[in-house]
Amino acid sequence: MRFFSRKLIKPTDLNAHGTLFGGSVLAWIDEEAAIYVTCQLGRGNIVTKFMSEIDFVSSAKLGDIIEIGMETVKFGKSSITVRCVVRQKFSHQTIISIDKIVFVHMDEEGNPSPHNITEPAND
Repeated sequence: MRFFSRKLIKPTDLNAHGTLFGGSVLAWIDEEAAIYVTCQLGRGNIVTKFMSEIDFVSSAKLGDIIEIGMETVKFGKSSITVRCVVRQKFSHQTIISIDKIVFVHMDEEGNPSPHNITEPAND
């Protein structure tokens, strides 16, 4: 698992209970995963196809720094599957884990298209 980006939890990231809003962190995960997959494939034009169960393990509070980690799980013909862990930067306590996020490479007409990649890039 490689951790690529960090976020400082700000007041606008909090829910009514004063902890990290799940919708905010899920948007960050989707964006980070899309960037990671684009780098792995060396090309864009991908869409999020599927996200497995999202395990909210703990939360974060105002001022915490979190980091988002990704690793490649599987390459399909037109898809790539990654795993994600979001953790607190200093304690390494897991906040969220998602075992499978599947992206599909699309052609210009919006149809699944082979990406012709068989192993992850070193990015």
